[in-house]
Amino acid sequence: MHQLILAIITSGLLYQETRKLPNHFPYFWLKQEVIDPTGLLLSFMNKQQVILVNEADEPTGFMDKLEAHQKALLHRAFSVFIFNSRGEMLLHQRAEYKYHSPGLWTNACCSHPSPGEETLKAAKRRLQEELGFTTELTALFSFVYKHDFDNGLSEYEFDHVFTGIYNGEVFPDNTEVKDYAYRQPAAIAGSLSQHPEQYTVWFAMAFPRVKEWADKQRWA
Repeated sequence: MHQLILAIITSGLLYQETRKLPNHFPYFWLKQEVIDPTGLLLSFMNKQQVILVNEADEPTGFMDKLEAHQKALLHRAFSVFIFNSRGEMLLHQRAEYKYHSPGLWTNACCSHPSPGEETLKAAKRRLQEELGFTTELTALFSFVYKHDFDNGLSEYEFDHVFTGIYNGEVFPDNTEVKDYAYRQPAAIAGSLSQHPEQYTVWFAMAFPRVKEWADKQRWA
């Protein structure tokens, strides 16, 4: 991991904070100070490509990530749900300057495979990048969802859901993760019902089917 001093605006005050950035981050774009971290992440998005697909998940082309979210084009994605041996689900709270859904709680990690990258390998890669660990993952189901955000961007994804078991230490990347916690699925269901605004849209859609799977497992 590299380190960079980012200038962050919080409560109207400008201060400097050391942030760890992922190894794949394009450091050659960066200046010593960055006034708008969200804008920086949007610039990074514009250099990443996603796989455009049809509703059968068949590739139809590639496009820069930012453009795909601006045009609301269907693209391949994945969501990883991690449990420990007690059956508790790992949640993380998204960093406050994410380009959408900042500060909301969601599953362990989610992202997009790159052109030519297998979805399972991409899911394992992203788990390592965001939470600092790897574990075996199993495909559970897939679904398509579309949601428009207030900032003019949209998510329109063919989302592959994976599950895995992990009992070790978590090493979150604080450019992606504000906080994390393990919670029993029943407790999450109650919180999601009472406070849906605290969770991401895709998590709320996928969670019931993941919980149904988890309820059938024999946990320690």
